[in-house]
Amino acid sequence: MLLAIDIGNTNISLGLFRNERLLSRYDIPTKQISYLPDFKKIFNKNKIDDVIICSVVPKSTIILKKELKKLLDKKPIIIGKDIIVPIKNLYRKPKQVGQDRLVNAYAGAKIYSTPLIVVDFGTAITFDVISKHKEYLGGMILPGLEISLDVLATRTALLPKIKLNKPKEFIGRDTRNSMLSGIVYGFAALTDNLAERIKNRIGKSAKVIGTGGNIQLIGKYCKSIYKIDRDLTLKGLNLIYNR
Repeated sequence: MLLAIDIGNTNISLGLFRNERLLSRYDIPTKQISYLPDFKKIFNKNKIDDVIICSVVPKSTIILKKELKKLLDKKPIIIGKDIIVPIKNLYRKPKQVGQDRLVNAYAGAKIYSTPLIVVDFGTAITFDVISKHKEYLGGMILPGLEISLDVLATRTALLPKIKLNKPKEFIGRDTRNSMLSGIVYGFAALTDNLAERIKNRIGKSAKVIGTGGNIQLIGKYCKSIYKIDRDLTLKGLNLIYNR
């Protein structure tokens, strides 16, 4: 059984795979001091043969590698170090691309065909563009939904700190719902507009795949999204491992 681990800035997502099948998934906060108690529960219930890790948080990767030594009799496989994502990377400086973005691009191309746009609604929002020839062309990086709400509260005198949620109405009639409407409908409109502009460059047939921690909330407001796949990164890690 393979344990795929995606270390993000907010959460660490874990997926248990047997061959191509995702058996179960878990999320734990990245900010925890130790992950050992959570991983002990998983290892006690399952026979883990290998671990593969994709990370955008180097400090958490170091902690996790040390703790996994106590549970696994081999080193975990690190994407970008032990395995290179098998996709042609056309970024001007290829090493600047987050490994999670390359994993998403590879998984999207394998599962949904190309040309393709992958939009990841995580701590940051990323657009990743894959050509019809399955090349990683580049993309865009924007502040995430929760970051945007936090900035409104910290950089203004009167706007409150609120939790991300569904807006009750399109035209907000109180401060909270005005903020939620602006963030949710605003980023949905932004997504649709950018997707259309990208399609004009890479082909109208390009599909838009939505993923990331906030995709279940924002996805229903985006007209351009062809498919929501919350587990795209984990599936990509499994595909790369099996390859």
